[in-house]
Amino acid sequence: MPCRPPAVATPAEPSVPVDRAPATLGELVASAAAEVPDEPALIFGETCWTFGELAARVDALAATLATTTPPGARIAVLAENVPQFVVLLLAAPAAGRVVVPLNVRHTPTELTELIRRSGASLVAGTDEQLRRLTGPDLPPLPGGSALRIDDPGPAPGTSPGFGATQPADPDAAAWLIFTSGTTGPPKGVVLTHRGLLAAVANTAAGRPLADDDVYLYPFPLYHVSAYNLLHALLRRRPTVLLPRFDAAAVADLTARHHVTTMSLAPTMLRLLLDHLDGDVAPLSSLRTVAYGAAAMPAALLREGTDTLGCGFAQGYGMTELSGNAVFLSPDDHLLGMAGDARLLRAAGRAGPLIELQVVDESGAPAAPGEAGEIVARGPQVCAGYWDDAEATAAGIVDGWLHTGDIGTLDADGLLTIVDRAKDLVVTGGENVSSLEVEGAVGTHPLVASVAVVGLPDDRWGEAVTAVVVPRAGLDPGQVAALPEEVAAHAAQRLAGYKKPKRVVVVDELPVNAGGKVDKRALRDRLTP
Repeated sequence: MPCRPPAVATPAEPSVPVDRAPATLGELVASAAAEVPDEPALIFGETCWTFGELAARVDALAATLATTTPPGARIAVLAENVPQFVVLLLAAPAAGRVVVPLNVRHTPTELTELIRRSGASLVAGTDEQLRRLTGPDLPPLPGGSALRIDDPGPAPGTSPGFGATQPADPDAAAWLIFTSGTTGPPKGVVLTHRGLLAAVANTAAGRPLADDDVYLYPFPLYHVSAYNLLHALLRRRPTVLLPRFDAAAVADLTARHHVTTMSLAPTMLRLLLDHLDGDVAPLSSLRTVAYGAAAMPAALLREGTDTLGCGFAQGYGMTELSGNAVFLSPDDHLLGMAGDARLLRAAGRAGPLIELQVVDESGAPAAPGEAGEIVARGPQVCAGYWDDAEATAAGIVDGWLHTGDIGTLDADGLLTIVDRAKDLVVTGGENVSSLEVEGAVGTHPLVASVAVVGLPDDRWGEAVTAVVVPRAGLDPGQVAALPEEVAAHAAQRLAGYKKPKRVVVVDELPVNAGGKVDKRALRDRLTP
């Protein structure tokens, strides 16, 4: 059906208060459909489903899964962003099954191994993606079961309700997401109804959607960031879905649907600004950009704010936290750019449903401002790692999730990320934060993006190595001179042991599904 502008919520169409949020994903869909059945919920190309239509499709598929798969069955999904993927993310949990989103960037061999590890009894996907899983060198699909989701088919009739299929236990598994594997083989993170909805509730408090917001989602649906669609469902606001991130499409869809808020990784923002090239008219409706996945370079933040004229909000989280748990508001960003440098370095403050601590090597709480590992406790912490009791016991201790991130927590609760533990560069016996070096190198006017890694070095143990992508439009001479210029630029801003001992210029940085630079792939590429 064609899309019409969504209505602004009124007292007769109240939003669901966070303290009375649904207990399961099935309840979330059903309550939204009961409240605003005729309002647009999901926009994809020329397709627009209302909340009532979305709920009917979810209910119909949930009923099918309940009769064709055993309780608790894992349903693997292999597809780029299509509306039916959204249905599966909701319908499988509503049926008491577990959806297993798969990264389409994996090889067929990797995919079949993840399907095997998950014990999936059904693989759903687009025809193009499912064809990748067939061939003489690949094992058959588990049980020979495949569900093609290219064609959504005619809209089902009135939703019969979720009572017969919805699990009663909010602590039942809903999504099983395999991590990107940047520190080793992917681990399956078990996310429950309770955990996902706690992340949604924290986000509704820390980065709320307004009553007239239209949200654009550019990330892959197989990433934990898909929890943002649950947030839009909770707030009864429409989501504009892209097949994949494309700067031109983001600009076009923002103008066409009067998008007011979107999520972007810093790499996406850079590409969007380059595409606009100063012509920001298509984004005139935009009020807020929410970013995460990686730190936002100060120069890019200022450019984005000045060019787009909108607010920026940061979220810090991870798959094991079912989404974001820490938030930095647009007002904090403005204060940071006005001179409070502490805020520009910060990740934000914990949402109301999460506890944060920074602990030293002994596990004791670190003093305010002292660096240590960030640990978190609360209902949005995952249930553990799939079929991996050892990893679960190591990662979640007495309810505290050990994030592997190094940070500081100020006396007023402001969290700052120092680095991922694995991304600290140990050079000549000194610890160097890759984020700090990236911040210094990123201020060079000809650098579009940068990643810093440690590479093996006979003298230093590890050599601080800056990998930079030049700004568009540079001539060959400027590109050739960039390594020397970047090294000199960094030397003026960093202690001698922190400055890059090597600068490498590349056309683009490898990124994972969440928009983070894949530093493991980068190290592998640069290590002889």
